[in-house]
Amino acid sequence: MIENLKVKIFADGADVAGIRAMAARPWIRGFTTNPSLMRKAGVSDYAGFARAVLAAVPDRPVSFEVFADEFDEMERQALEIASWGPNVNVKIPVMNTRAEFAGPLVGRLSRAGVQVNVTAVFTPDQVAEVAAYLDAATPAIVSVFAGRIADTGVDPVPIMRESAAILRARPRAELLWASCREVLNVVQANDAGCHIVTVPNDLLAKVSLLGKDYRDYSLETVEMFYKDAWAAGYHIPLALRPAAS
Repeated sequence: MIENLKVKIFADGADVAGIRAMAARPWIRGFTTNPSLMRKAGVSDYAGFARAVLAAVPDRPVSFEVFADEFDEMERQALEIASWGPNVNVKIPVMNTRAEFAGPLVGRLSRAGVQVNVTAVFTPDQVAEVAAYLDAATPAIVSVFAGRIADTGVDPVPIMRESAAILRARPRAELLWASCREVLNVVQANDAGCHIVTVPNDLLAKVSLLGKDYRDYSLETVEMFYKDAWAAGYHIPLALRPAAS
């Protein structure tokens, strides 16, 4: 089933050992991370972490994010991060913490040949605004946080379809379904016309379930409950009944 998907699966995480393990799987087509994942994983040396990741993944795209809030410092960081390797995408937030649009910075970097990954995008309007600044000759990624949209009770699929249509005007720009929550999202991303879907390592273990026979899955579930009940030593004593008169 995985081989039938058009969407590219990227692993999302910040554990170097996990990244190495995922790099051994040819169907993992790239890698993404972010400062929050890195902090959670205990990363303290940003550049050292990046060097370790790029040594493990020299042949597929890897996205590293800037962490400044001022656009001039974002630009300095972006140029440095881009110099780490030809397979590096530089993640630029769609806005800073003052809600100032990052489009002009994205445009400068894209025209300079930096492969940006514009992140924290939520709406088709934002996608259109970003697309207007992307250089037509430079590869780019636009990451729409479909999982977080779903968290608000809104179906993200129509938003992703509209975003994919907008990016057709920029053939070298790829739409990424971000914040994947379940394996169904991989199928949804594929059907919505997304180029990429990022999947956390714990969820990647379930991707092999795509196309699984439901009868087999039903039997496996019954067997699991049965084995766990006996392994736990559960028993239900017979109720004491009064003797017949």
